[in-house]
Amino acid sequence: MTHIIQSLKTLSGNLWWSWDTEAKELFKEHSPLIWERVNHNPVELLRHISNDELNARLDCEYGEKLDRVMERFENYLKAEDTWASRNAPSLTEKTVAYFSAEFGIHESVRIYSGGLGVLSGDHIKSASDLGLNFAGITLFYKEGYFRQFLNQDGWQNEDYPLQYPESLPLEKVTDAEGKDLVISVNIAQSEVFAQAWSLNVGRAKLYLLDTNIPANESHYRDICSRVYGGDQNMRINQEIVLGIGGIKLLKALGIDTAVYHMNEGHSAFLTLELMAEELARGVELQEAKQRVRDKCVFTTHTPVPAGHDRFSRDMMHYTFDKYLQRTGIAFDDLMTLGAENPSDLNGLFTMTVLALNLSRSANGVSKLHGEVSREMWQHIFSASTPDEVPIGHITNGVHMPSWGSGLTDKFWKHYTDSLDALTASPESAAEVLSKVSDEAIWCLRYRLKRNLIDFVFRYLSNQLFHQHVYTRYLEDDSSKSSKNPLSPDVLTIGFARRFATYKRAPLIFSDIERLTRIISNPTMPVQLIFAGKAHPHDDAGKHFIQQIVEHAHRPQFKGKIIFLENYNLGVAKRMVSGVDVWLNNPIRPMEASGTSGQKTALHGGLNFSVPDGWWPEAYNGENGWSIGTGKVFENHEEQDRHDAEQLYDVLENQIIPTYYDRNANNIPVKWIKKIRNAIMTIGPVYNTHRMVSDYTLKYYLKD
Repeated sequence: MTHIIQSLKTLSGNLWWSWDTEAKELFKEHSPLIWERVNHNPVELLRHISNDELNARLDCEYGEKLDRVMERFENYLKAEDTWASRNAPSLTEKTVAYFSAEFGIHESVRIYSGGLGVLSGDHIKSASDLGLNFAGITLFYKEGYFRQFLNQDGWQNEDYPLQYPESLPLEKVTDAEGKDLVISVNIAQSEVFAQAWSLNVGRAKLYLLDTNIPANESHYRDICSRVYGGDQNMRINQEIVLGIGGIKLLKALGIDTAVYHMNEGHSAFLTLELMAEELARGVELQEAKQRVRDKCVFTTHTPVPAGHDRFSRDMMHYTFDKYLQRTGIAFDDLMTLGAENPSDLNGLFTMTVLALNLSRSANGVSKLHGEVSREMWQHIFSASTPDEVPIGHITNGVHMPSWGSGLTDKFWKHYTDSLDALTASPESAAEVLSKVSDEAIWCLRYRLKRNLIDFVFRYLSNQLFHQHVYTRYLEDDSSKSSKNPLSPDVLTIGFARRFATYKRAPLIFSDIERLTRIISNPTMPVQLIFAGKAHPHDDAGKHFIQQIVEHAHRPQFKGKIIFLENYNLGVAKRMVSGVDVWLNNPIRPMEASGTSGQKTALHGGLNFSVPDGWWPEAYNGENGWSIGTGKVFENHEEQDRHDAEQLYDVLENQIIPTYYDRNANNIPVKWIKKIRNAIMTIGPVYNTHRMVSDYTLKYYLKD
């Protein structure tokens, strides 16, 4: 195999390429068309290109770029002087085991559904960058999360295309003899087997458990079919495989683990397996519990009570009967660990309570969410005040290199040798910005917006994945139907996230007449781009999507309001880089963190949000806008009316006038001043390098 073929295959086998701009370009250059069609999957891309074609590309320029990327990749993998080696040397030897039900690392690996998975993906990337010995544990979902498509009425439908290990950078996990490593867990009266795959994420490893093997009964093979798929029975089965199976996998691999990090309660059954190991050594129950606590940390992401997994006593008894017989754990002892009221063991078993009871530390994902979590779980700890509840907070961030674009990266590299200068500190970001003119920033914004607008038109009209039955709403016989109706000259607002009802996607449509005046203003127009998926069982969320699509069909909004189907990481990257304003309007305080607005900063986008999640910590009056002051009403309709009025007021009287206020050179000086402020205050703080270092110093390292 020639140098070029071997190098490209090596690169494609490690998702490090996904946050290196030049590495991505190496693959895209071979065929931009195929690159789009395979959802930016280099493994699949290389299957479509012959070795002869690859060898023919070994021209001077391409070969030099490939050598440069490979040198950078190899130096990255073998680097010994890392943040972890300097600040947490013990965690370069022993492993941090990070359990999450989903990982959003790249759009080509469909094992994620939303923000929790994106956070997990950004977490493992920063752990790699910082040099931690880090292993992620999740499931291999052969159907992933669904592909969304809308019918003629704007109603969401779901499709579940299979993903195959051979089309992904996965390797089968084997034992010392080279045989497939298989672990087993007890579910009800059955023994369920799981094989494992590994995925290289820089220096880190992600392990994916997979029950789709012949050794299992047919209904158990589908445990890992879909992200959050099926009913409560499927959910508890998935969580047993993830938690208990994950611990068994780590033990089978001989991985020396320093700490087990449960990212949300889905994996909390891992504590039972750790406790069973202690009991098997002859340790008494109370001591076994304490030893488990000493090994575990827990992050909760859900401020909504209904969002925490709960299982009935009958389901727990049925599902864990054989497991408890094998391990010697009494059923009432198990129920006590997950009971919100320990004096009533006939109630529901709550996964979050299990995690809280068996962790040495717990945290929310923003300052406000920490406060909400302490109030929510005060009764568990019998605390007299919420302040006494041992739940802290570490505010989420984003992995900045992953959310860059080639254009943005190249822009900043004109002014600094390393993009780290923009995220290291406000002072270092300010130093870089001092070299950048307003004209240059405005040029960047125009180029990014043009890229987004061209992408939107291609995405809607070229049928990249399936037939878009509603693209004809872009067509207008009275105008130039073949041209993109969006314009880079127009203030562009983006809204993209899960269509959970508390996120209130249609809030901006509360007053259609007022919105019509705003969007159709002849001198200061506005255009809106929406994207997002509702959970397959969430009809209310689907109705929200349908409402927005119906509004987009209205004559006055035609071509000015767009809804993009099948939201994924690829679409998200386009949107956060191109929009001028990122809109976020959940019901406060139901957004635990809501990191999407953090991703716009280095692109020159500005955040416009309800003061919920991370935004109350970051907002300073000059780096974006707030929708109200956070006033909370008991009546949801009253809350919606109040927040909608605040949204319109800020939009009409602050955002739009500032955007269209230009100097003699047509530069919006006040707007760009806000961009500068956002870059200095958001980039250096709200990133996962800071977040993972906080986890390491506060929670991973034992006192």
